[in-house]
Amino acid sequence: MPSQIPENPKRAPQPKSAANVTPIRAAADPLVRDEVLALPAPWRLHYGDELPHAHIAYRLVGPADAPVVAVLGGISAHRIMNGEEGWWPELVGAGHAIDTTQYRVLGIDYLGGRGGSSAPETGGKFPPLSSYDQTHALFRIVEHLGLESLHAIVGASYGGMVALCFAEAYAERVGRIVVLSAADKAQVLSTAWRSVQRQIVREAIARGDGPAGLKLARALAMATYRSAVEFELRFGAAPVREAYGFRFPIEDYLFARGDDYVQKYRAETFLALSESIDLHRMDATRVRTPATLIAVREDQLVPFHDMQGLAARLNGPRQLIEINSIFGHDAFLKEGAALTPILKRAVSEPLL
Repeated sequence: MPSQIPENPKRAPQPKSAANVTPIRAAADPLVRDEVLALPAPWRLHYGDELPHAHIAYRLVGPADAPVVAVLGGISAHRIMNGEEGWWPELVGAGHAIDTTQYRVLGIDYLGGRGGSSAPETGGKFPPLSSYDQTHALFRIVEHLGLESLHAIVGASYGGMVALCFAEAYAERVGRIVVLSAADKAQVLSTAWRSVQRQIVREAIARGDGPAGLKLARALAMATYRSAVEFELRFGAAPVREAYGFRFPIEDYLFARGDDYVQKYRAETFLALSESIDLHRMDATRVRTPATLIAVREDQLVPFHDMQGLAARLNGPRQLIEINSIFGHDAFLKEGAALTPILKRAVSEPLL
């Protein structure tokens, strides 16, 4: 389906409605604002479905008068970025690359994902989601907060896809974007891997055991997130013979990651957002917002040549920065030291 971008970038294709905001919990820190925003009804999705009682949860951290930077992660990320519960504590926080003493940092729970936003129930279905749907929900938060524009959006993996869509749809409402390991469309080979993961989960749900399928899907996903070099270094030892046959060192790692994942996530949210990644396709030629792209040479899911192609199609000031990491696609979670100076410059310095 072609992109449905509003002619006026300040208005999403949604009906107007008075904002309805519910605090999630009273924050002990006065610099933290944790709320759920009701979205206008009916909330129409990119692929034509309607989402009843749609709502989006967000968190703001930092001084009230500071420039606002939205930080968006992969499909397992949520609105909490720093601290013990945060998914990016090495890079977001006081004195870090995205400094919460200099910026007010905005995080969201994705529609269909983990946390306080609209999401599928256990055993339930959810309409198809586009990265544009996350974009329009983020824009509603920007409007609700009375912001003329975001200083920046920093997006990694799925969050990078959303950042690109936001810059396309609402160019006047964001000063710059920083995109880590995300392109303007999904790589077909990556879609092949994720399609198998989703089918594993669907069949497990049909048997009444979604968590078992999610465990296997996560184990398979980990083999695509990381690199052959890392696995050879860490798990290259000989297999051990057991009663049923041989067990390889890599198995313990993969299935342990699967076990850990099912303690935090649900099969139905995985299906919704995994599919959303593969549906992603946006028009990079319409993006004129200054963009810093960060590519990882060892990334199997978003190959370097896809990031090169994205850079070539963007029409605003841009730079493509290449890093090497044995952690592959997971480099944005594991390479804090390498990414800190890059992100500091990308967020604070103008890109000419």
